[in-house]
Amino acid sequence: MSVLISRRDSGALARWWYSVDWGVLGAVLLLMLLGIIFSLAASPPVAERIGLDGFHFFRRHLFYLGLALPLFIGMTFLSGRQVRRVALVVLGLGLALMVVALFSGGTIKGARRWVQLGFMSIQPSEFVKPAFVVLAAWLLVQARQAGQAGQALFSGTAEAIMQQRMAALMAWGMYVLIVGLLIKQPDLGQTMLISAVWGGMLYLLGLRWRYILMMGAGLVALLGAAYVLFAHVRARVDRFLNPPELPPGARDQIDFAMDALRNGGLLGAGPGGGRANRYLPDAHTDFLFAAIGEEFGWVALMVILMVVAFVALRLLFRALHLHDPFRRLAVSGLAMLFGLQAFINMGVNVHVLPAKGMTLPFVSYGGSSLLAMALTLGMALALLRQDVERQRSGRATGGVVWSGA
Repeated sequence: MSVLISRRDSGALARWWYSVDWGVLGAVLLLMLLGIIFSLAASPPVAERIGLDGFHFFRRHLFYLGLALPLFIGMTFLSGRQVRRVALVVLGLGLALMVVALFSGGTIKGARRWVQLGFMSIQPSEFVKPAFVVLAAWLLVQARQAGQAGQALFSGTAEAIMQQRMAALMAWGMYVLIVGLLIKQPDLGQTMLISAVWGGMLYLLGLRWRYILMMGAGLVALLGAAYVLFAHVRARVDRFLNPPELPPGARDQIDFAMDALRNGGLLGAGPGGGRANRYLPDAHTDFLFAAIGEEFGWVALMVILMVVAFVALRLLFRALHLHDPFRRLAVSGLAMLFGLQAFINMGVNVHVLPAKGMTLPFVSYGGSSLLAMALTLGMALALLRQDVERQRSGRATGGVVWSGA
């Protein structure tokens, strides 16, 4: 293919081909492929147990993947400005649908997080997360640059300070609004995830430690309030800290998940040989990691762990070397969003974290998760690719590359 596309070609496809990060792109495609394999192995018993056709979840997984793949590839072609515009539209629609979900959405396990759109239901908060990261990164960088301009110039200092405060307030306002809607649903897992990413972005921006510690204290207070106010949160935390003595024969999801991991051993029981997906209610979604461990062994789990770590760490490493501060902060935030969600899911499955109801990106069943993660990493690759194109353009012209777009 590279023979057919010349480096001298100035077309969009040629520019994309020689500027996209093929390591991350290939790793994401591998995760999608693994998701197909593991869904085929784990989902039929779950579907049959609840009275559905055995391949119900597998067919729907392929359908959602058929939407996610072109979305992922298509996003990588965008410029930095186009990524921001997409993020703005997605954030606006996502917030509106989160409000709709609170009043007219379906209730599942005591939470109102989903909205029915025709033949499929979506979880709007999944799409709000990457959109928030991109827009918050842009606003935070604008605030930092306005502050630096105010310090460097004697004229227009008041205006620069006003711009800095407005941008910072808008970023914080978005965060507070999103967290407020998540708590209202309630969705403590997503609240913790987006708060951790927000804190990481502030740290990378250079926020002083005392402010980060104050934010951490606020998050701890928020978690304490959630423990007091929400019975399901209290039950999960108590179950994690002090596992109850269940009657003989009584077992819950964590027990089944831990049994699955123990039964799997190094190489697993083979496809169809596992028992966890016959009893685990969420063996195809939240607890797919445990089901994979039982049927394909710890080796398969290590492969997933290494691929996920490769994507997250490569994005972070590439982000640190970007010239544009907006792209540097946005790609870092998107990498943290992907990596933390994956490791939270794995942590729940191996019982080092309380149950959170969070999927394993690109592997677990879930249309909203698949599409939102395709959007997340598609935007990250688009921002990385634009920096490569600017560097190549600068070398070709011998000029200075402007990175403000």
